Amino acid sequence: MINLLDLEPAALSDWLAARGHKPFRARQVSRWVHQRFADDPQAMTDLARPLRAALAAEAMIRPLQVLRDTTARDGTRKWLLDAGSGNAVEAVYIPEDDRGTLCISSQAGCALDCAFCSTGKQGFNRNLSTGEIVGQLWHANRTLQAEKLQAPWVEAGRAPITNVVMMGMGEPLANFDNVVPALRLFLDDNAYGLSRRRVTLSTSGLVPWIDRLRDECPVALAVSLHAPTDALRDRLVPINRKHPLASLMAACSRYLDKAPRDFITFEYVMLDDVNDQPQHASALVALVRDVPCKINLIPFNPFPGTEFTASPRERIRGFAHVLQDAGIVATIRKTRGDDIDAACGQLAGQVHDRTKRRFATRIPVAVSR
Repeated sequence: MINLLDLEPAALSDWLAARGHKPFRARQVSRWVHQRFADDPQAMTDLARPLRAALAAEAMIRPLQVLRDTTARDGTRKWLLDAGSGNAVEAVYIPEDDRGTLCISSQAGCALDCAFCSTGKQGFNRNLSTGEIVGQLWHANRTLQAEKLQAPWVEAGRAPITNVVMMGMGEPLANFDNVVPALRLFLDDNAYGLSRRRVTLSTSGLVPWIDRLRDECPVALAVSLHAPTDALRDRLVPINRKHPLASLMAACSRYLDKAPRDFITFEYVMLDDVNDQPQHASALVALVRDVPCKINLIPFNPFPGTEFTASPRERIRGFAHVLQDAGIVATIRKTRGDDIDAACGQLAGQVHDRTKRRFATRIPVAVSR
């Protein structure tokens, strides 16, 4: 059976057309699945009974199974999702005064092995399918709507999730063929109807795929930078050895030709005595001078076994002042959900014992400001 969550708009239209149905049926089905969050074709009451029966026989609406659901004191909420074969991923809901953001995972594990990231220490397990990516948004919207979430944007008639950030487990561009169809569903007016400015993809710097994203489905772009020189970034973000900073900065400039925002967000995790000194701030200013950008400084969230520690808060503020004095917009990311391990950090989700269902998880919460 086909999972309807896997089908981007064109694919859904083609699938129904192959069965003799007119194009408007695809729009109807999409609205039932992605706006009314139906999980049973028989609930799609404005479809003819034969079509409902055919959908029930050949299609399903199936997101990843929820294994655990936890909410922090500040309202941040995370869902642990079963990715099979002893693996798990997380989606995190971050409520703010004027929006509800969902942080979505794209892979179980990650192959890039960034030095400060516990996801990379877990290794790579598999790519998530389009339906497994979209299903995180489907589930969050459906659950929060069913619980009658009280939020100004919901009272104004919007869905509970107003912003999506592809900043969870995995490197989204390494799963390009499944991520881009998911992005198209996030943007489609008959699905989630989000603007390109409200969907952000974060990458460690896969240059050829940044160019492909610009051409095929440009959304807001965030780049995990973390170092101002090739020597240091080679150590912290090994993909830099393949796509060094000059190449990455050039790709960012090209991306802005079609980007929904007129700047790139650079993410920079602050590591004590590693990348947080005044000379690093000065080098960072020189690096990004020709790329319109905002720099998001991220307090490091230590995990067991890491060699790194967090930069002192005063040093982070001093680093930000160097950037700001140079005319660069620089912010310090606010941590969320500390009491449920949902603060800014790294995710490593695995089902270590499937019979007892024990989990070890951490996830980065992305709060763009």
